[in-house]
Amino acid sequence: MASETRNQWAGAHDLWLEVFLLFNFACLTGDILLAHSENSFRNPAEYIPLGFSGAAAILLFVGLVSRVKSQSLLLWKWFGYGIGWISIAVGIAGVAYHLESSFFYERTLRSLTYAAPFAAPLAYVGLGCLVLMNRMVPFPTTEWAKWTLLFTLGGFAGNFGLSLSDHAVNGFYHWAEWIPVFSCALAVGFLIILFAGAGSAQSFKPCALVLVLQIIVGVAGFFLHGQADLHGPSASLVQNVIHGAPPFAPMLLPNLALLGLLGLLALDRVLPQSRIRN
Repeated sequence: MASETRNQWAGAHDLWLEVFLLFNFACLTGDILLAHSENSFRNPAEYIPLGFSGAAAILLFVGLVSRVKSQSLLLWKWFGYGIGWISIAVGIAGVAYHLESSFFYERTLRSLTYAAPFAAPLAYVGLGCLVLMNRMVPFPTTEWAKWTLLFTLGGFAGNFGLSLSDHAVNGFYHWAEWIPVFSCALAVGFLIILFAGAGSAQSFKPCALVLVLQIIVGVAGFFLHGQADLHGPSASLVQNVIHGAPPFAPMLLPNLALLGLLGLLALDRVLPQSRIRN
C-alpha cells in the first residue's frame, strides 16, 4: 500500500500543486488574522477572508484525500470549482475595499502607498485561478506547465509592486529594502525570457537558478523582519509583529519560487529532452 501511494505521488505535479494550494489558504488564515488585527477587525467584512481561507483549506484537503484514497474526482472537482470562483470574488472585492480606504478619495500615488496594501488581496485571485486551472487543464501537458509558470510570473509581478509600495512607507530607510524589489524584477524578466525561449536550455536552467535565489532572499527577509520586530518600539513582540514589519511577507518569495519550480519540473517532463538539455 505504501509503495502504491509513493508511485501515485511520484511525478504527480498536479497533486503537489493541490498541496501547495491548501497550504497557502491555511497560511492566509494566519496572515489575515495578523493583518486585520492592526485595526481590530473594525469592519465586520474583514472577517470574510479569514473564514473563507480556513474553510477553503479544509475543503481542498477533503477533496484531495477523496481523490487519492478513493480515486474519486467528484468532491475534488466540485469543491475546487466552488473555492476557485469564490476566491476570485473575494480577491477582487478585497482590492476594491483596500483601495477605498484612501486611494479612491485622494487618487494620488501617496494615498496608494499609504492605503491598506492594495495588491495583497490579489493573492486570492491568483490562488483561485490556480485551483480552477488544475481542474480545467489536463495534466501532464505543456499547457499545464506553462499556465503554472504564467501564474508564477503574475505572482512575482504583484510582489514587485507590493515590495515597492510597502517599503516606500519608510522611504526605503535601509538599503536592504531594495533587494526584494530588484529580486522580483529579476524573476519577472527571466520568466518572460523562458516563455520567449519556448523552454530551451538557454532559458530553463538560468530561470531555475533565479527561482532558487528568491528562496534565499525570502528567508533572509524573514529573519530581517523578525529582527526588526524583536527590537521594535513596543515591549510586546505581538504588537510589534501586528504593527511593524510583517515577518511572513518575505516568505511569499520562496512560496512563488516553489510554484515556479513545480512548473519547470512539469515542463521538463513533457517537453522533448533535446529542447531542455544540451
